[in-house]
Amino acid sequence: MWQSSTPTGALAGCRIVDLSRVLGGPFCTQILGDHGADVLKLEPPAGDETRQWGPPFEEGLASYFIGVNRNKTGATLDLAQPAGQDFLRTLLADADVMIENFKPGTLEKWGLGFDTLKQSFPRLIHCRISGFGGDGPLGGLPGYDACAQAMCGLMSVNGVAGGEPTRVGLPVVDMVTGMNAALAILMAMQERTRSGLGQFLDITLFDSAISLLHPHAANYFGSGKVPGRTGNAHPNISPYETVETRTGPLFLAVGNDRQFRTLLRELGLDGLLDDARFITNQDRILNRPALHALLEERLAGLDATTISEQLLRAGVPAAPVLSVDQVVAHPHTRHRGMVLQRGRYRGLASPIKLSRTPATLRKLPPGFKDSES
Repeated sequence: MWQSSTPTGALAGCRIVDLSRVLGGPFCTQILGDHGADVLKLEPPAGDETRQWGPPFEEGLASYFIGVNRNKTGATLDLAQPAGQDFLRTLLADADVMIENFKPGTLEKWGLGFDTLKQSFPRLIHCRISGFGGDGPLGGLPGYDACAQAMCGLMSVNGVAGGEPTRVGLPVVDMVTGMNAALAILMAMQERTRSGLGQFLDITLFDSAISLLHPHAANYFGSGKVPGRTGNAHPNISPYETVETRTGPLFLAVGNDRQFRTLLRELGLDGLLDDARFITNQDRILNRPALHALLEERLAGLDATTISEQLLRAGVPAAPVLSVDQVVAHPHTRHRGMVLQRGRYRGLASPIKLSRTPATLRKLPPGFKDSES
C-alpha cells in the first residue's frame, strides 16, 4: 500500500495515514506531503465529499479537491467494517502519524481511539481535527469554518462600520487549523526523538479561530471596550486602509511616524508634515477621516501599481488590491515559484522555502489523470 517515492524533502521517510476529509486535514497533509512525507489518503467508500464540490471540475474532479490533495497516494477503506479496521492496524505498524477528523468518539467506538492504539503502537502520533474537541459544553458537536468564524468573533470585527458581520472570503479557520495541525505534528515528532513515544494532538476549529483574534482580543483585554467593524481600516494604526486611485484601490499600511513622513514627501504633500492633526499615530487615529480625504484627493490621478512600487522602494508599505487572476499572473508570483504546473495540473505551491530540501511535486491528486504528466 505504501508507495514511497525517491526520498526527497525535509520529511522524507515520514509515513502518514490520512483519514481526514474536506479541508483542515487535507490542507495539513498537503503541507507535509509537499515536503517529502509519504501520505496515504484513505477515503470512505463514497470518497471525500469535496471531490464533488464543483463546478469547476477538472478531469472529473472538483477543483476544490484538487487544490489540497497533491503529493498523496489514494485508496478507499471502510472503517465501519471489521476488515477495514484490521487493515488500518496493519498500516499503522509502519506509520509515524495518523490524522483524522471524525466526530469525537467515532474511532473509539471502533476500537481505534488513541488509548487503544497506543498499546500496540506506542510511537504513533494521533492528530485529531474536530470542531470543538471531545469534551466541554460543546464537546463532540460538529464544526464548520463559517460557523467558527461566526461563533469565535471573526465575523463581528469583519465588515464595514455600521454594516453586518461578514464572513472572511476564504475558509481561514479551516486552513489555519490545518497549519496548526501540521505544527503540532512536527512538534510531536521532534519530542518523540527524545521520549520515543507518540501522543494525541487535539486540534480544533474553535481554538484556532479564537487564536486569530489579535489585536482585537488584546485591545479588549486592555480597554474593556468591545471591538467593532472598521472595514479595511486598522483599529490601532492610521493610515492603514484602502484609498482610491485612478486605477483602483491602493492599500496603505503605514506603521510608524517615519513611514508617514516619507509617504507625505513621496506624494508631494510636504505641507502636511507639520500639521498638528497628523504628527503622531494617535493624532492620525483621531483625525482619520480628514487624513483619508486628503490622501484620496492626492491619489485620484495616480496609477495604483506605479505609486505602490514607488512607495515600497521608499520604505512605505503599500500595495494595489489585485484580483486572483492578477495575482496568479504577477511576475513576482512566477519568480517565487508559487504556481505549480504539470501538464494540465495547476496549483498553488508551498510557501515554505527550504534551501537544501525544497518542496516538490511528486504526485498529482488521487484520481487526477493527466496524459501530459
